[in-house]
Amino acid sequence: MMKTTITQQNGAIVAILDGSLDTAASEQATRDLAPLLESNGRDIIIDCTSLRYISSSGLRILLSIRKSANKTGSTVTLTNVNSVIRDVLFTTGFQNLFTIK
Repeated sequence: MMKTTITQQNGAIVAILDGSLDTAASEQATRDLAPLLESNGRDIIIDCTSLRYISSSGLRILLSIRKSANKTGSTVTLTNVNSVIRDVLFTTGFQNLFTIK
């Protein structure tokens, strides 16, 4: 189960992920995160405080957000990344694609 909350903060779009971003949740997460694809130059912050797991389906969603953001000059930052998610990001080379805080 995955819960997504999108807010605005200091001109940036903030997405708060809660749960597991896995294959079962990917279809709903894709719909929930669609507003990030329309960033129009605003920076995107993805808060991973409550993200417990990410699968290859979840990584593909993050990659599509990054590709869309790059087209409009937006940056994508992943914040509050726990050690499990950080290991996945570094194993897959995603640390080179995103700012991780």
